[in-house]
Amino acid sequence: MAVVPGAVVITPLLMRRPPKYALVLLVAFFVIGNTLSASAPNYEVMLAGRIIAALAHGGYFGIGAVLAASLVPVHRKASAVAALFAGLTVANVLGVPAGAFVGQQLGWRSVFWLISVVGIIALAGLTTLVPRTDPEQNQLPIGQQFRTLARPQVLTSLLTTALVFGGMFGTFTYVEPLLRDVTGYSASAIPWLLVLFGVGLFAGNLIGGRAADRHPDNSVLALSILLPAVMLGLGSVATLTLPTAVMLTLLGAVGFATVPGLQARVLRHATGAATLASAANIAAFNLGNTIGVSLAGAAIAGGHGLRSPTVTGAALTLLGLALVVAARLSTRHKNSPRTPVDSSRVRASAPRLSATVSRCPVRGRGCRRARTSSRRR
Repeated sequence: MAVVPGAVVITPLLMRRPPKYALVLLVAFFVIGNTLSASAPNYEVMLAGRIIAALAHGGYFGIGAVLAASLVPVHRKASAVAALFAGLTVANVLGVPAGAFVGQQLGWRSVFWLISVVGIIALAGLTTLVPRTDPEQNQLPIGQQFRTLARPQVLTSLLTTALVFGGMFGTFTYVEPLLRDVTGYSASAIPWLLVLFGVGLFAGNLIGGRAADRHPDNSVLALSILLPAVMLGLGSVATLTLPTAVMLTLLGAVGFATVPGLQARVLRHATGAATLASAANIAAFNLGNTIGVSLAGAAIAGGHGLRSPTVTGAALTLLGLALVVAARLSTRHKNSPRTPVDSSRVRASAPRLSATVSRCPVRGRGCRRARTSSRRR
């Protein structure tokens, strides 16, 4: 939840600065938050560290996505955004299982110290490798940017992001007890299964970026159909070890393949407010995660079993699919051609107009203008 205010409050404060410096400041927040968590003497300080780190998340991906898109040709913008989010997928491929292993061996504090070191390395990379560019020039005044977010297509896109990705994340959050208690995997096998999920994320992110470059709306529509099928498939084979591993990999691939298309759709409809809209979409991702996790947790608490998150996740994604379809139909309706003019009626009326003008009883300047106008028509 802390990502949401961070995205819509911190981003406007930084968007007038060079993107490189904004990213450096946000990663510094990330390092400070994780260092605070690593050294926390109690739960309250631990939670404060998590909030500080989360405040940087939305602004980083929002500003970073616009910066990445600005560094490549137009036809490669979605792939550039996908490359940025590839960092998030690599974190899931390597960071999640590595964090689980390190935490089991050395304790949870060591994980946060390790993340802080990684953040310092990221700061060095930003400082030395990312080019310094000027702030986005085609930005509207900040008040108009917030009004841009209220456009129907932008709001629909943000809500679609929340529903589609929230469904996926709600399923993934409870996948460890599903794998352990329903499928029967041992605790030592969980990190390797998370690696498979991460491999799916990485592949899906690349495929989704290329698909969004070519057909952004079609890619979102197709993936919104495929994703709930994968979730329900995971729930249906959860008692079988090998099929569960395959479906877990597909969940990562299809789930993260939606990210570039969802991000590109928001940016396309938020002309003049790209940075704020990008950050708002990151907020929508995390708000959707909160909704998806809450619904899945409520289903488990209600006695529906550890498979129920796959059902609640699929339901959320299907709601997102309904929004995608409604938005496409609305766009087609607005862009549909008007009723064509009957050319025979136009031709039939032209002689009458000429005759009327030619019979003008007054031989003055006004009639000459009328005759000239008639001939031009």
